[in-house]
Parts: sequence; C-alpha cells; structure tokens
Amino acid sequence: MFVVDSTVVVPDHKADDLIHIYRNRSKLVDQAEGFLSFQLLQNDRKPGELTVHMEWESKQAYLNWARSEQFKKIHELEKRYPDEELQGIVPKVKKYEVVAT
Repeated sequence: MFVVDSTVVVPDHKADDLIHIYRNRSKLVDQAEGFLSFQLLQNDRKPGELTVHMEWESKQAYLNWARSEQFKKIHELEKRYPDEELQGIVPKVKKYEVVAT
C-alpha cells in the first residue's frame, strides 16, 4: 500500500471554508485505478492545519493518477477558489510506502 498526505495551513477562520470545499469535492480521484481511500484530517490543536490523506494500492497506481488528465483538472480547479487566501495555499506533500501492518 502507498499513502500520500498533503498538508496545508490556512488561517483558522478559513478552515471551515476549506472543509466545505473538500466535502463537496469532485471525487474524480475515487474512480482512479488503485485508489483505496480519501480522508480530510483536521489537527485537533491547530484548526487551520488540514491534511488530505489518501491510500493507494501501490506507488505506481498513485503515479498513474498524478500523471492523469483528471489530476490536472482537479488541480486547475484549486487555482480558481473563490477566496484569494485559499488560492495561494501550497501543500506540503509526504509519501509513504506501507511496510508493516
């Protein structure tokens, strides 16, 4: 299994706006071959710190998604957030190979 975590930090007062965006996400990734799950996590001590946690069958499945037209489409939508503060957020991405369960 392969895990990708993408963390952003927004002002605390913008956290609910971003949560709303993710609750209404396109779900294109859900249809990708090898996709297993998506969760949006909120830091319990820092409400403006949000992490998209995705699980994939393999690193190759994730790489196939990351190179796809659907991936590009989703990330183009992010550039058009209605809120300028959210448009400029840059995620910190970490990738992990699951080596034990």
